[in-house]
Amino acid sequence: MENIDKKPVIGDGSWKAIIPFILITSCFALWGFANDITNPMVKAFSKIFRMSVTEGTLVQVAFYGGYFAMAFPAAIFIRKYSYKAGVMLGLGLYAVGALLFFPAKLTGDYFPFLMAYFIMTCGLSFLETSCNPYILSMGSEETATRRLNLAQAFNPIGSLLGMYVAMNFIQNRLHPMDSVQRAALSDEEFEVIRDADLSTLIGPYLFIGIVILAVLILIRLTKMPKNNDQSHNIDFVKTLKRIFSIPRYREGVLTQFFYVGAQIMCWTFIIQYGTHLFTGMGMGEQQAEVLSQKYNIIAMALFCASRFICTFLLRYINSGMLLRTLAICACLLTVGVIFFQNIWGMYCLIGVSACMSLMFPTIYGIALNELGDDAKFGAAGLIMAILGGSILPPLQATIIDQKVLLNMPAVNLSFVLPLICYIVVCIYGHRALKNKWV
Repeated sequence: MENIDKKPVIGDGSWKAIIPFILITSCFALWGFANDITNPMVKAFSKIFRMSVTEGTLVQVAFYGGYFAMAFPAAIFIRKYSYKAGVMLGLGLYAVGALLFFPAKLTGDYFPFLMAYFIMTCGLSFLETSCNPYILSMGSEETATRRLNLAQAFNPIGSLLGMYVAMNFIQNRLHPMDSVQRAALSDEEFEVIRDADLSTLIGPYLFIGIVILAVLILIRLTKMPKNNDQSHNIDFVKTLKRIFSIPRYREGVLTQFFYVGAQIMCWTFIIQYGTHLFTGMGMGEQQAEVLSQKYNIIAMALFCASRFICTFLLRYINSGMLLRTLAICACLLTVGVIFFQNIWGMYCLIGVSACMSLMFPTIYGIALNELGDDAKFGAAGLIMAILGGSILPPLQATIIDQKVLLNMPAVNLSFVLPLICYIVVCIYGHRALKNKWV
């Protein structure tokens, strides 16, 4: 029998009441870790298995595929059972996917790893669909968006840890032989290096799998609040029609699609932007890539710090107003990214991360405001909007591949796409403020 307490967590005032909030908030860091340890694996798998970059990007296809495929099944499961059940199933799938890296390594093949990623991200989809609305429900609606921003502030901490682990415990420990040299190896020589590299790669995943199981056990043994679990009836079509008839939700899903696309574009192509910039200054390509990655880590650290600052500001500023203000700042900085062809362009690109820190949880909170039990299905639509992170970046990459457009570096001009996305976010923040959605 599930251990559930019907009292709201935040506002109870006791340490016992804070523990469930801390445990659910820890999940935000855990899926941040998974997201940012995975991004460098596209390059790593391409090298380990002597594949093309296109084949390597199947890692991201499997990753986003799990998010997209499981969002509404997760919502149905949560509606039938509870938020706590959804969190536990999500953690279980996350752990299973991570631990499957060991048998995948034994096969010596690429595709079992893709299956492991897919299962792992099915778990992440359950977690995000469960944890975000669960945090919103832990207290009064007046402080819901601020509460979600606080929980989301731990997501980039997990992301920074994932980037650090990927760089120091995987990338730096792989065999130094480059792709051209690997292509010249005999099958026997290749298999020896491949198996050694796979043993290095799977280590952090096995460790995080064990950590996830420990968190799962803790949550199972902890009394958790049963908030907004009034109904367990599943009227899928009727519920979707009902929530998509609400402007703040319908527009919130669209805005989230563009925001996630902008976030992934800015964090993915900072490497290309910096490499073009620094090689133009006379730096070697590899050195330029390493320096660009350092700027990327600075951008993530700034994003993390800004999340805490914005959470504090939400105590005094309307969330719609703050969202609109930061979106305007992001637009201005992105214009700088496009037109500056010196180090100031890089500074502007880093500054964009500070503006983005508030956006995901605030859009999420505004869209789900006053949805009640429908928030379970509403959360699924917002998680499916993460698909923007897989659709929009290839469009920007197509522009970058042109090298020069309109007598400008194509990599600079490609940031017109994030600019459009931030304009969409700005409009949503304005409408939220004008229509008093928050």
